[in-house]
Amino acid sequence: MKRYCLTLDLINDPELIREYERFHKKIWPEIYESIKTAGIEEMQIYRFSNRLMMIMEVNETFSFEQKAKMDATNERVQEWEKLMWKYQQALPGAKPGEKWMLMTQIFDLE
Repeated sequence: MKRYCLTLDLINDPELIREYERFHKKIWPEIYESIKTAGIEEMQIYRFSNRLMMIMEVNETFSFEQKAKMDATNERVQEWEKLMWKYQQALPGAKPGEKWMLMTQIFDLE
């Protein structure tokens, strides 16, 4: 299995952060299904202040390109993503429309 770490910032507003966390206590069933169908076996999101870090463990069928194609044709995923932008903000250096940014691993204690 392969692991990816991604990062994103939330808008630095305590009430918006609470709302965002409430949505993630029980994500919509269609979002869960789209994640699993894409080959994502495990996913966790951590927060410090307004900075998020997502860890994904994926199987051999996963690709970011295929996930993006699947999401683009899924109305419910598009609705979720539009809603999440209410809470999220792009990281410095992100291109317009980019959300979660892939992090580069710099250390591994084996």
